[in-house]
Amino acid sequence: MTVKEIFKDADERMRKSVEHVQHELARIRTGRATPALLDVVKVEYYGSKVPLNQVATITAPEPRLLVIQPWEKRIIGDIEKAILESELGLTPSNDGNVIRIPIPELSEERRQELIKLVKKFCEEGRIAVRNVRRDANDHIKKLEKNHEISEDERDRALEKIQELTDKHIKEIDQLLEMKEKEILEE
Repeated sequence: MTVKEIFKDADERMRKSVEHVQHELARIRTGRATPALLDVVKVEYYGSKVPLNQVATITAPEPRLLVIQPWEKRIIGDIEKAILESELGLTPSNDGNVIRIPIPELSEERRQELIKLVKKFCEEGRIAVRNVRRDANDHIKKLEKNHEISEDERDRALEKIQELTDKHIKEIDQLLEMKEKEILEE
């Protein structure tokens, strides 16, 4: 593995860690309605479990309301059941054509719990990024030990890996800041 390949691999793995944090944060329910809240919901459809967004259109016409329009009316009951079983704490109601899900206001206590959860996800993301840094540094040190690169090249490579790490950790910190603000403003 060359230094360039190590950088590329580290950058890709760090980016995936940031994307994972982003995905986890999108699932955390704030007081605002967002279709991403329902990403975890899987619906029984022709004998297999599929993501809700593959069998229906999900919209947020108002800040505190989600509307689900199934592509086939016959699965409306299955969608409702899947939402209730998802442990999101949401109560769907259907009129035979669409499912409406009101999003309740958050209590102050619940906001604090959500912020703790957000911080936990972000810290896990930072740890994942640092683990990638450690792996990349080990590879670089191994190259130097095997006399494939010089000490100066090793030092430059380690510095570049650190810059990469700092960049991705900063992205995670920005995600944390935005999500905290979103939770507290609602």
